[in-house]
Order: sequence, then C-alpha cells, then structure tokens
Amino acid sequence: MASLNTAALDQLDSSVAKPSYDRAQVTPGIVHFGVGGFHRAHQAMYLDDLMNRGEALDWGIVGVGVMPGDRRMQAALSAQDHLYTLVIKHPEGEYQARVIGSIIDYRYAPDDIEGTLELLADPKIRIVSLTVTEGGYNFHHVTGEFDLGNADVEHDLASPKTPRTTFGIVAEALSRRRDRGVEPFTVMSCDNIQGNGEVAHKMFVAYARARDMELGDWIDANVHFPNSMVDRITPVTTDADIEEIGTRFGIEDRWPVVCEPFTQWVLEDHFNAGRPAYDQVGVQLVEDVMPYELMKLRLLNASHQALTYFGYLAGYRYAHEVCQDPLFVDFLLDYMNLEGTPTLRPVPGVDLDDYKRTLIARFANPEIKDTLARLCAESSDRIPKWLLPVIREQLAQGGEIHRSAAVVASWARYAEGADEQGEPITVVDRLKDELMAIAKRNRDQPTAFIENRQLFGDLADDERFRSAYLDALDRLYRDGARACVEHLVAN
Repeated sequence: MASLNTAALDQLDSSVAKPSYDRAQVTPGIVHFGVGGFHRAHQAMYLDDLMNRGEALDWGIVGVGVMPGDRRMQAALSAQDHLYTLVIKHPEGEYQARVIGSIIDYRYAPDDIEGTLELLADPKIRIVSLTVTEGGYNFHHVTGEFDLGNADVEHDLASPKTPRTTFGIVAEALSRRRDRGVEPFTVMSCDNIQGNGEVAHKMFVAYARARDMELGDWIDANVHFPNSMVDRITPVTTDADIEEIGTRFGIEDRWPVVCEPFTQWVLEDHFNAGRPAYDQVGVQLVEDVMPYELMKLRLLNASHQALTYFGYLAGYRYAHEVCQDPLFVDFLLDYMNLEGTPTLRPVPGVDLDDYKRTLIARFANPEIKDTLARLCAESSDRIPKWLLPVIREQLAQGGEIHRSAAVVASWARYAEGADEQGEPITVVDRLKDELMAIAKRNRDQPTAFIENRQLFGDLADDERFRSAYLDALDRLYRDGARACVEHLVAN
C-alpha cells in the first residue's frame, strides 16, 4: 500500500486519476478558511479540473486554519504534500477515486499569525474563500447583527495586529493591502447561508468598522463579496472509509474525502481581481444567485432537517434508510411541493419537479451512508436559516405550514436527549445545554421550546404555527415519530 505523497503518485493503481499538471508550477492565488470535507469535494475539485486542462496554475489554494481542531487537518495534509484522495460513491456500488492536487499549502494561523497575515497581504492572493459553517459568521440569529461580545472578537479589537478570528485576520490583511496600494482580494463565501456573500459582507464590514470606521467604510466600498450556491453531499470521513480506500485502491490516505456523484456550484460573477475560468468546468456564473440558493436551501437543506429527526426517532440511523421508506418519501415530497416550493422564485433553466425527484434519489444513495447524527448536528444554526424562513413566508401568504411545524416539533423531541426506546441521544449543538434543558420541559410546558426567542423570534405568538407545532409534539409523545409522519401524509 502506498502512503499518499508526491513521490507515490506514479505507484498508484491506473484506476486512480492523478493530477496531470506539474504541481511544482502551481503558485498561490486563493486562501481558503475552513478546509474540510466539503471544500475538498467541491471548490478544490473544480480548481483541480481546471488545472488538469493546463489552466489556472496561478490559482493554487493555501488553506488556513484558526480553530484548535484545524491542527489535525494541517498535520494530515502536510504529511501528504497536501494531496488527498476524493472518492465518488455511485448508488450502484461503483467507486471512482482521484487524487486532488489544487491545495498546495496549509497554515495553522496561531502558529505564525504574522506569516499568515503577510500571505494574505501578498498581491498574488486574489480570492479569500470560506467554508466556516453556518455558525462561523458570528451573528445573532434573530437580530442578524454581528456579535461584538464574542470573546475572540473582543481580543482582536483590542489587539488587531495579532488576531485570532477569521474576521480579524481578513481585516488586518485588507488594512495592509490598502496601506500598500494593493488591490483588495475578493471574499467568496461558500457556506449554506441564504445570501452568503451578503452575510459575509455585513459581518466583515461590521467587524472592521468596530475596529476602525475608515477601514470598514473602505472595505464596504471596495471589496466584492459574491453570493454563491454550493451543493454536494459529503458525509464525514470514517475509519471504514479510510480502510476501504486502502483495500480498493491501495492508497494509505490520512484523511480522504467521500461524496456523491452530484455536484453543483452557482456563483455570482463579481470579483475584484479576476477569478479562475470556473465556467469551463461546469460552474454556473450568474448575475443573481438568489433563485438557485433558495431552491437549494429550502428544498435540499430543509428536507434534510425534515427527514433527520423524524427518521432518527423512528429508529433509522442513515439518510438512505429514511429515503428508501415510501412513507418518508411521501412526507418529504409533500413538504417540498406544498410548503417549500411556494416560497421559491422562478429558477432559470431548472425543472423543479426533476430537481425534487433527483433530491430523493440522492438522499437514498446507500453508498454515501450519510448519518442522521451528522444531519441532526448544529440544528440551532441550521433550522433558523433553512426552515423558519419557509414557515414565516407561508404564514404571511396563508400557505400550509403543518409539515414544517412538525419538523420543529421533531427537533424539540430529539433535543430531549433520548429516543423512543429510552436510549440516549448525543445532541451536538453549540447551544446543547440550553436546548436540552428547555426540551426536558416539553411534556409539562409544551410551548417552552418555541418560546426561545433567540432562535424563533415571535413565531410562538402566531396561533396557526403554535397550534400545528403543539399537535405534532403531542402526536410524537403519544403515538411516536412514524405515526406522526403517517398522520401528516394522510392529512
């Protein structure tokens, strides 16, 4: 078995696709914060596609980590000359492996903050991209404003030359570029947030203005933050994945990535200092990404929330198990058709009926083995962004909300921390302690969960929503998750 690195590329099995370009000729053009599975299965792959065409060799990616957990990624990639294996798992059992070479370096910022800042200040860096998760933008879920009370943000405002956060690092780098007369880079968010570029714009400018009003105004006026929509199911890499890749392909990879065949990237063509020719490798470059983004957030992402808590409570542990159950498929399609779709705008070039059927097929791919535990994680970041906007719009226009309200109820039931057999549930959420404490009161004070105004705002005051939520929560406790879904499908 070959340990993955540059020297081992020629030893790999012929079935494994390898970079056809000379990586020694690749120079940095992009700095990426949040190098995880999704970035490596998506943006880095598209760039690798371009490089395999002999293009974009001046757009190499340098990863930057700021969180303690990022040390592990740095160690894994550094040991492999920043190469990694991407494996596409087809539903019929075929596996396609390729080695990606577009990431050429990885910096753990706390180890060398000055070197990281100078990297970002270098004119060669023309894009700073982000996959920092929904919670990484540091805004209040109800007010939408930047949280200046965050301890690390307070540190960065007091010590702007030695920042700890992405906001502090980016702002200091842009300050240096401004002072040196260097054109600013583009900040390109690739996170699952509605209007991700607009959110990034607002948060980075808010931080910069808190640091220096003039700097904030300059960033506001001069830095582009294009919106984007990104899509590819990329489950967490498991030890079994690592072992199977070794067995099938003879590759010893410390941290490979597995994903589904489907991939999509819709990107607004608004850049400060140029961009790779993404359109040549399947990226849709558009003037307005919003229609595509709403389609994805309210059909795919919200549907994941619709299947995950109900599915887990009903005894399933993987997404494909839920979506091979006709009852749950009917429930998901009813949500998409009757509640999600009415809130969408026209989506140029997309057949929505086909898109929804494709979603079910993607969720049902048995090879992906996407765990419900992963989809249940960080619900306090996900449901307010993906599902609550559907509820609010449907309430405003008199549309159906019973299924969406029931999904919220299933989250509340899941957050209690025990399944229907009394087995413990490991709740993963930044608000875990608070949410579990509230959920413990579900039976005695049924509206307690939705009265959390930090997450739900004034939704608990709406009689239609409250009634639908209470009905679903009652059925969950009285009859169980499957019976509750059966009732929703029948009615």
